[in-house]
Amino acid sequence: MKAAYLLSLTFVVSFLIGCAQTEKSEMAFDLLERGGQHSKTFEKEITKNLSCKYLLFLPEDYGREQKHWPLILFLHGAGERGDDLNKVKVHGPAKIAEKQKDFPFIVVSPQCPERDWWTRKTEVLINLLDDIVAKYEVDTERIYLTGLSMGGYGSWALASEYPDRFAAVVPICGGGSRITSRTLRDMPIWAFHGAKDSVVPVEESKELVEAINARGGNAKLTIYPDANHDSWTETYNNQELYDWLLKHRRASREK
Repeated sequence: MKAAYLLSLTFVVSFLIGCAQTEKSEMAFDLLERGGQHSKTFEKEITKNLSCKYLLFLPEDYGREQKHWPLILFLHGAGERGDDLNKVKVHGPAKIAEKQKDFPFIVVSPQCPERDWWTRKTEVLINLLDDIVAKYEVDTERIYLTGLSMGGYGSWALASEYPDRFAAVVPICGGGSRITSRTLRDMPIWAFHGAKDSVVPVEESKELVEAINARGGNAKLTIYPDANHDSWTETYNNQELYDWLLKHRRASREK
């Protein structure tokens, strides 16, 4: 009697398991819509935190009259990475703005964290720019991008990823992938490099400028015949550079 009961119980359990597996199989079959290839959409919301330290310069006449100001986004070199913003003031527009209160640009000078690279921070940089534009009186048709060494690489990368955001770009002793020439064909670019640069070979700038112009672009390169890696001091001290920047607006580009 006991054996018969166990046999009956075993049959019931097996039957229930079989039914469950059959139901599961049928559900999976229904989900697959009876086999074949089908169009599906995956969607998942992800929250991301972006942050960076930066210097912000506003001209002394900012806010005294109703006007929008041109903006320079300046990317420093590898030696200025870290969490001490005073390092960012040693070169370029951030250095000029520290001494020249009537410098006619809003200047945004972010600082790259230690052991990181601007080429990996393009999402942070473009969101920082969005935040500045939302908060301050920025002429969005006259936003300019420049950087030196590591910042030169960052300038090429950021401009190629977001070419519609900048009116002109000035990469100094930097480099990047020739594929950037595809998106920078319509961008006014003035690159600078030292002929004797032992850190970043001058060929890095040459190749990019040549690739852009081969696509009908608007890039030019100034090579300092006696300069080593420091091709930025002479560049940023030249008023002609800022006059050239102000000639360019995004809306006035020829298509």
